[in-house]
Amino acid sequence: MKKMFAIAVLMIGMTSFAQEKPVGKRMDKAKTEKLTPEQRNEQHLKKLTKDLGLNDSQQKQMATLLSEQSAKRESKKAEREKLMQAKRAERNEEMKAFDTKIKAILTPDQSKKWDEMKAEKREKVKEKVQERRKRAEKE
Repeated sequence: MKKMFAIAVLMIGMTSFAQEKPVGKRMDKAKTEKLTPEQRNEQHLKKLTKDLGLNDSQQKQMATLLSEQSAKRESKKAEREKLMQAKRAERNEEMKAFDTKIKAILTPDQSKKWDEMKAEKREKVKEKVQERRKRAEKE
């Protein structure tokens, strides 16, 4: 009975992974990331013109609104990036301070082993990141 249940669960799991992903109306993310903000605005304006039937004056007004919105978005993105860099720097300082305290406690042999353990962990993290990127590229 347990085997039957396990087989049923496996079959259901395998069939759910075998389903195709629905193709949405949104553009491929990889394509949109390569476009400049002006190109994205232009495409968005073309789509709105087509979908809403905008006339020339409406297109001009919409273009200015889209460019303003894009500028705001880009400035917020730059702010977030600065904040992330500051957090990253703070975290690195904390890690260095922690490492200094640890090494003060450990013997030279233990300190070597500690460094090796950190290097192994760093490599594992890099491998996981690379796997995620490969999976993201396939999707």
